[in-house]
Amino acid sequence: MKPAELYYKEKDKVRCLACAHKCLISEGRRGICKVRENVNGELILLVYGKVVSSNVDPIEKKPLYHFLKGSKSFSIGTVGCNFRCDFCQNWDISQASKQGFIGGRDVTPRGIVEEAIRAGCRSISYTYNEPVVFIEFVRDVARIAKDKGLKNIMVTNGYWSQEVFNYIYRYIDAVNIDLKGNEKFYNKYCGGNQKPVLDTIKRCYEAGIHIEITTLVIPGLNDKKEDFEFIAKFLVSLDKNIPWHISRFFPMYKMTKSRITPEETLEEAEKIGKKYLNYVYLGNI
Repeated sequence: MKPAELYYKEKDKVRCLACAHKCLISEGRRGICKVRENVNGELILLVYGKVVSSNVDPIEKKPLYHFLKGSKSFSIGTVGCNFRCDFCQNWDISQASKQGFIGGRDVTPRGIVEEAIRAGCRSISYTYNEPVVFIEFVRDVARIAKDKGLKNIMVTNGYWSQEVFNYIYRYIDAVNIDLKGNEKFYNKYCGGNQKPVLDTIKRCYEAGIHIEITTLVIPGLNDKKEDFEFIAKFLVSLDKNIPWHISRFFPMYKMTKSRITPEETLEEAEKIGKKYLNYVYLGNI
């Protein structure tokens, strides 16, 4: 356990600033992610240095197709997420803290960087779960990584606060951000809102961070032509060269009875995307 940095006190409660929820947390309670707890009036990060998954991945798996092509990225994650997506592809990691599990192998920021260098990686990716929930550990690792010549990547749902953006953006070289669907979709299936995600994409773009976007297309939920049109038009309003990854859904977590995304739906999304954007890719097929 380690004191968090992104919060302030409100009488006997603490206001967490790590994401757009900005949870107000009572003594002895935890925020939505269940890894940030009010302990005696201080916000504690329960998963600092507790890495539950670490792997050497091709950078294209993030997916990033236009950043350090052909290189390897040392990928790490903890438990915990600020969303509750019924379709989560990494639910056994991201949702574990909501079932009371706080664990992982203990490792220092310097230890992570040393592992990445030994593995011949050119970058470290903060992924598998939502990295803003363990953002203090992300920053500590990222600062050392930069000093050693490594790049830092966040694979994220983009549900950031302005405060967490200000806290981390100088250390981040690339992001892959999920842009999941419309406002109703975020409300019903994720437990959040769309606007903070759009704001994060804009902020990262304006800060000069390399951006690629991923949309997991789920039959009957976010697979309408107007859903694809909105995303493509939003991205082209920033830059027609932002890559858009359109990913196929396979039944998972609380949606095991759903259908696999038909290929023709993905092809329709690709067709719409290419009307506006220079780089559109189909994934998970």
